[in-house]
Amino acid sequence: MRILYGVVGEGMGHATRSKVVCEHLVERGHEVKIVVSGRAHGFLAKTFRDVVEIRGLTIRYVDNRLDRDGTLARNVVAAPGMLAANVSAYMRKVASFRPDAVISDFDSFAYFFAMRHGLPVMSIDNQQIISRCKLGKFAKKGVKIDYQMTKAFVRAKLPTCDHYVITTFFYPSVRPKYEKTTTLVPPILRKSILDAKKKARAGDHVLVYQTSTSDTKLLDELNAIEGARFVVYGLRKNARVGNCTLKDFSEEGFVEDLATARAVVANGGLSLLGEAIYLGKPIFSVPVRNQYEQILNARYLEELGWGLAADRIEAKVLRLFLEETPKYAHRVAKHKQDGNRELYDVVDRVLARFARKHKEHAAEA
Repeated sequence: MRILYGVVGEGMGHATRSKVVCEHLVERGHEVKIVVSGRAHGFLAKTFRDVVEIRGLTIRYVDNRLDRDGTLARNVVAAPGMLAANVSAYMRKVASFRPDAVISDFDSFAYFFAMRHGLPVMSIDNQQIISRCKLGKFAKKGVKIDYQMTKAFVRAKLPTCDHYVITTFFYPSVRPKYEKTTTLVPPILRKSILDAKKKARAGDHVLVYQTSTSDTKLLDELNAIEGARFVVYGLRKNARVGNCTLKDFSEEGFVEDLATARAVVANGGLSLLGEAIYLGKPIFSVPVRNQYEQILNARYLEELGWGLAADRIEAKVLRLFLEETPKYAHRVAKHKQDGNRELYDVVDRVLARFARKHKEHAAEA
C-alpha cells in the first residue's frame, strides 16, 4: 500500500516511535511518505527518503511547567501562516502521492487529508488513552481541570479514525463504545533499546533526563544528595558540576547510560518511561506541570509500584526514593514485553483490513 504517515513534531518522542513503525512498514513492502514538523523532520529525514516538512504547533515551558497562556498566544499568532504553508506543501508534495491509507501519530494535517479524500485512517499514539479509556480516580485527583481540558483536546484532535492503536505501559479498560476500534499495546521500543536488554544491569549512577532546560534548581537539588552520582541529559552541554556529569545527547551514549543505571529520574513522557521499564529501571517521575499526559503516566507508574511520582525534584524526596530502589527494581523486573511484536501484529492486521476494503470498493466501481 501507499501510506501517508503524519507525525506531530513537538518533542522527539513521537519521531523516535514513528521511526520504528515506519521501518516496519517499509520492511513489509509498503511505500511510505512521511509529513512532519520541527526537529523531528531532520531526525526522520536521515533514515527515510520521502519526508515532507510542514509547520507545527510549539509548546512553551517555564520552570518545568507548561505555560498554557504563552503556548496559546504563540500558536495563535503563528496559525495563519502555518496553515497556508502546510496547505501549499500538501498540494505540491503529497496530493500526487495518492496514498491508499493514512497513519497519524497525533498529526492533524494527515488526518484532514484522509477525511478530504475519503481514506481510511489509523491512529498510533499514547494520548488517546485519555479519551478512550476509563482512568482510575487516583489519576484525576487534584488535576481534574487539566484532565478535562486534555480529554477534550485529544478527543477533538483525531475524532473519527477507523482504528486507534494506543501505546501504554498500563491497561485501564476501554470505554464500551470504543472497544471495537481501540487496541492497547506496549510502548514502542527502538532497536538500540531492544539490543540493550541483554546488557542491562544496575550500575552506580542515576540517569537524569529533563525534557526542557527550564528547571533552574535541578543541579542544586542533585548536588545536595551526598554519595550519589548523576548522569544528566537534557541540559544540552557537556560539563561536570559537583556529583553531576552533564552530557549532550548522543543515542549510543544515552542508551549505554540508561542500560547501566541503578535508577532513572525523568519527566512523565512515555518514550523514556517505556524504555526504562523495559530495561527494569526504578523511576522517579516528575511530570511537567499542567501537562496531564505526563501526570497520568507518573501516577500509574507509582500505582504499579515501579517508582515514585513527585511534583518537583527535591533532594529530600529523591534521597528517600534512592534508598528504596531495590524494592522498586524487584517489582518492575516482573514486567514482560516481547519487543514490538504486539504493535506490529495489530498494525499489519488493520492495514490488511484497509486493503480488503479498498479492493472491494474498486471492484464495485
